Amino acid sequence: MPVIQTDTIDVPGATLHFDVREAEAASGAPPLLLIGSPMDASGFGTLASHFTDRTVITYDPRGVTRSVKDDPTSASTPEQHADDLSRVIDAAGAGPVDIFASSGGAVNALALVAAHPEQVRTLVAHEPPAAQTVPDREQALAAVVTTSERYRREGAGAGMGAFMGLVMHTGEFPADWMPAPPPPGMPVGEDDGRRDDPLLAQNLISCTHYEPDFDALRAASTRVVLAAGAEGRGTLANRAAHAVAERLGTEAVVFPSGHAGFLGGEFGMTGEPDAFAAKLREVLDGSE
Repeated sequence: MPVIQTDTIDVPGATLHFDVREAEAASGAPPLLLIGSPMDASGFGTLASHFTDRTVITYDPRGVTRSVKDDPTSASTPEQHADDLSRVIDAAGAGPVDIFASSGGAVNALALVAAHPEQVRTLVAHEPPAAQTVPDREQALAAVVTTSERYRREGAGAGMGAFMGLVMHTGEFPADWMPAPPPPGMPVGEDDGRRDDPLLAQNLISCTHYEPDFDALRAASTRVVLAAGAEGRGTLANRAAHAVAERLGTEAVVFPSGHAGFLGGEFGMTGEPDAFAAKLREVLDGSE
């Protein structure tokens, strides 16, 4: 079992924690950086276990778990996350790296490649919720704002309920989209008065409203592969993966399972981690 070495780095406005699992045997492959947002390093234990032939780096994004922000109520932008990732790669002495990036992490990784393509050999961007890229962008962005406003008014329980309605919605958003009320018996929780949730307060708006720099991405030396789950077709993140790929002149690669397909029990969720990891290895090796 690989030894996990943890380190910290001070960045503007935050202190980041990152973990390094050294390869058990040298394979000649570049280090593999596994990232999400706001998912932290603990979400990648199962996936990392499939890549013991590579050095694997994970981290907690700013404002999440161990990576403390100076102002936890402030928004974190993809550009800030991209700068953080660049500094983590340098601090780990790891570049250029391959990256598997999921959800908001995929948005941040696209920003990283646009700014620092020399640090990334291959990026596999799995279901970035890039609402600016879908055909119904105005309605999609409005739905995100509606979700954020629900959180601001009613707190984390109601906000998370609205968020689940947002991410599970299939097809284009109607102009008058409103999140459905929680199912009967579903606990919502009392409003604790806090408005610093890493997802709903710090990243939801800035992540979904970010528009990738397609000119920079097309010009980058980095190989950029968009990935979309076989499940969850029609959801915002899945549609956005296909839309971003189209803007880059490619096609999204279909991965097993859904948005959380790589999880193997983390956060109480299990996708198809073995098949997912096999597909990721295939893509990173360039055979897909």
